[in-house]
Amino acid sequence: MTEIFVRKNNDKKEIALVENGILVEYYDNDNEDSRKEGNIYVGIVKNVIEGMQSAFVNIGTEKNSFIHLKDIFPKVDETKEKVNLNVNIKDVVKPNQKILVQVKKDSNEQKGARVSTHINLPSKYIVLMPNTDIVTISQKIENKEEQKRLIKLVKNNLSKNNGAVIRTSAEGKEQEIIEDIKNIESKWKKILKMNTNLNDNKPRLLYKSENILEKILIDLIENNITKIVVNEKEEQKEVEKILKDSFKDKNIKVELKEKENIFDIYDIEKQIQKSKKRKVWLRCGGFITIDKTEALTAIDVNTGKYIGSKNLEQTIFKVNREATIEIAKQIRLRDTGGIIIIDYIDMLNDEHKKKIEEILKEELKKDRTKTQVEGFTKLDLMEMTRKHICSHKE
Repeated sequence: MTEIFVRKNNDKKEIALVENGILVEYYDNDNEDSRKEGNIYVGIVKNVIEGMQSAFVNIGTEKNSFIHLKDIFPKVDETKEKVNLNVNIKDVVKPNQKILVQVKKDSNEQKGARVSTHINLPSKYIVLMPNTDIVTISQKIENKEEQKRLIKLVKNNLSKNNGAVIRTSAEGKEQEIIEDIKNIESKWKKILKMNTNLNDNKPRLLYKSENILEKILIDLIENNITKIVVNEKEEQKEVEKILKDSFKDKNIKVELKEKENIFDIYDIEKQIQKSKKRKVWLRCGGFITIDKTEALTAIDVNTGKYIGSKNLEQTIFKVNREATIEIAKQIRLRDTGGIIIIDYIDMLNDEHKKKIEEILKEELKKDRTKTQVEGFTKLDLMEMTRKHICSHKE
């Protein structure tokens, strides 16, 4: 049973995704309008930095955005070919040049937004990738025959020079995917038309990405969302409009509870507070600590109060196994993105290491964003990456 809770208070909106009473995702935006990730702009190149093979682009925001050479070249399938970066960026872009870009990472106090010419437009069953012929499929669709069927279906219905990522929700679908491709390609054509009709040399917003709630619904609409609970009448109207416009075929109840704290249901408030703590205790008595830096997130596993059996290796394996399940849960709940390094308790048994890696990969399948487990390094640190779902305050 999947439920969504939306609590609005002035400019602050909180969204909690709950599965069988357990908080699995939480987003806190003081002002959702400040989120730029996913937006598409006509930008104006300001400064070309030859030594960094990068440029600063004015997209109309307070700080100029940043683009690297590799994000200007056409997107390629890096498993089959390499991008030639032995080119001077000054031969690729010039100051005052107009450039169509999408925000890939929001700005912060130190840096402007990171942008790219590689556009992604998400819809129900695919993510459209214009200006490329790459068609890939979600790793969560494991049936080989279904993979072949879906790739063939999508390739046969995409327009020329359009690629796509086939989403997990596409499994078992056919006509719905064809309609979805038509709709998202139509949206892209409108963006291109807007760009073509611009006569001045000013930065402009051409497309505003879906808000967090829309993104959750697009990603999870096939996962039996039973209801959405809100605390304001205006919010109820907005949610019902989203459902009517984009999900007519789904009968999802929107409940209004104005006179109570909806986050008291399932003790959501307590679960949120627990998710903000640096130290997370495990049932066995061990614990993990989660420390986020600008470069990466470091997670440390400790035995804590757990003494275990007489067999030290079994004791260590039990703590590491329980920690692995909790880590997968916590990085999803906290929407941790980027490089993640896990410092497990040292294991001498190679089979135990292999098992821990398998458990981590299996638990991460519950996550709806892209994760990549690289395995143990020479220093016995587990290295992985995760694409965060939404920009939000941390």
